[in-house]
Amino acid sequence: MKSETSSGQGAVQRLDAFQLPQGFRGRSAWFVQVWWLVQATLFRWSPQIAYGWRRFLLRAFGAKVGKKVIIRPSVTVTYPWKVTIGDNTWIGDDVILYSLGVIEIGPNVVVSQKCYICTGSHDYTRPDFQIYAKKVMIERESWLATDVYVAPGVKIGAGVLA
Repeated sequence: MKSETSSGQGAVQRLDAFQLPQGFRGRSAWFVQVWWLVQATLFRWSPQIAYGWRRFLLRAFGAKVGKKVIIRPSVTVTYPWKVTIGDNTWIGDDVILYSLGVIEIGPNVVVSQKCYICTGSHDYTRPDFQIYAKKVMIERESWLATDVYVAPGVKIGAGVLA
């Protein structure tokens, strides 16, 4: 059902009709809140060199994190249980892993500072602004230079420089 404005152009947002699909987060609301609290404190306040600590915290919340992964304390992960990071990968300062859907990052990948890996958006053609998620894959030995945006459903092949 498409709704139009009084001028006959486009959908009219009816945000009061929005509903988060059942199970969309992949965990209960309280578990999500505990993660966000841990991320805002224990994760973010950890010293730069505490890579093992941050790997531990992500794994404790369901992320699959490989060996010798470097994750900076300013990284933001929405739902770690939807994230996989391969061995020897580097995730730089202020990277956002907006993991409404699955994010798979292969081994020996560099995700440089301020990159935004986005797996979710809204269907703007629907009045209820329905939310959706699509998997993002970044294959082995790729490098995302600073400020790269990766949209939902994108696959970055092995060895790509973006």
